This record gives sequence, structure tokens and C-alpha cells, in this order.
Amino acid sequence: MKRALDAAGAIVALVGSAPLLVAVAAAIRLEDGGPVLFRQERIGEGDRPFTMLKFRTMVVDAENQGLGLVTYCEDDRITGVGRLLRTTSIDELPQLINVLRNEMSLVGPRPTVSSQVDRYTPFQRRRLEVPPGITGWAQVNGRNEIPWTRRIELDVWYTDNRSTILDLRIIARTLITLIRRDGTYGAGGLNADLESESDKKNIPAQRTAAAIADTPLNHH
Repeated sequence: MKRALDAAGAIVALVGSAPLLVAVAAAIRLEDGGPVLFRQERIGEGDRPFTMLKFRTMVVDAENQGLGLVTYCEDDRITGVGRLLRTTSIDELPQLINVLRNEMSLVGPRPTVSSQVDRYTPFQRRRLEVPPGITGWAQVNGRNEIPWTRRIELDVWYTDNRSTILDLRIIARTLITLIRRDGTYGAGGLNADLESESDKKNIPAQRTAAAIADTPLNHH
């Protein structure tokens, strides 16, 4: 049932958003001539790696510049088009292709990179028992505004309580979250790596101050 709903939902969403996808792709290409899609290996169900797709929102090779996996709201690596895509979460739409490939689900724990999975405790690894999702229980209960450990606890709760009804509730709440733009960035405008508080110390003081000053109260 879940797989059938995922496939049907992904097809409908891709067809319905086709004009938007074309417009976004053109805007990204025109801004700096770089690739439209950002591809990154993530870890899915059962510890299986796959290539997750997103619209590119940062400069080319951003992972090897600045703070690496850590981002913040005034990050210089974020492009002009990318800033809009991030605040609206339109950058996540290409993951509908991952859903069609049966690598992801519409609803489930957000997939993370192997460097984070390597640091999971046995309890935290339980979030890998189900397919990763475009949205999930943690995303509608705080997203980046709550600590990584809390997000993973919510993901494990979803793993134990998942159902079609719960998935529909999460999708409905996701639409509300998108409209309100809640949780795009965490405290002080920072999205840190898994339990990597030391990353915050590497942000230039002036950037940290700007991030805190410019962080909206209701960011997605």
C-alpha cells in the first residue's frame, strides 16, 4: 500500500509541478552556468547508500568550501536563486524522482550522509529500518529548530508507529509548515552537523551576529 501511494503521489506531483521544475532549472542555469541538480550520497533503508537529488542552492563544490556540511542563513555559498528555493523548500522537489526509483518514500526519516550515520548509537540506527522520506515526523515537529538527538527520537517513534493515516497527517502538516516557512534554520540561523557543536565556533563572529539578527521567527 505505502509503495503504491508513494509512486502515485510522486507521479502526480511531478506532472503537476512540471512547469515550475522547468522554470527553476532555467533560473539556476542562468544564474551561474553551473549544474541544475545537486547530487549527494545518502544512506537509506537498511544502511543502503543512494544518490539523493536536489535543486542546487549553493555554489559549485560548496561542500569543500567554508563550513562544509554546516550551513547558516547568511552563508555566502548560497546563491540568489538558492536562497528562495531553500525558504520555500522547492529545492527538495527532485527527490520525487528518488521516490519513483524506490530509494525514498514521500514520508519517512530524512536521509543523512554516511559520516552522520557512522556516529549513530544502536537506538539511533533504528531510523534506518524504514525508507527515508521527503518529509517526516521530525520535519513537522520542529525540523532544524530542534536538536539532532530529538529529531532522531521522533524518527524512531515514527518507525514504531507508522501507518497510512499517520503519513497523510504528516503530508497535511507539511503543507502548513511550508506555508509558514518554519524550521529552515536552527538556533542563531545555524544548521549544524549531527551533534557538532564545535562547528559553531568556526563561524566568523560577524556572520554569526548577522545570522542571529536576520533569522525570522517563522522560518521553514
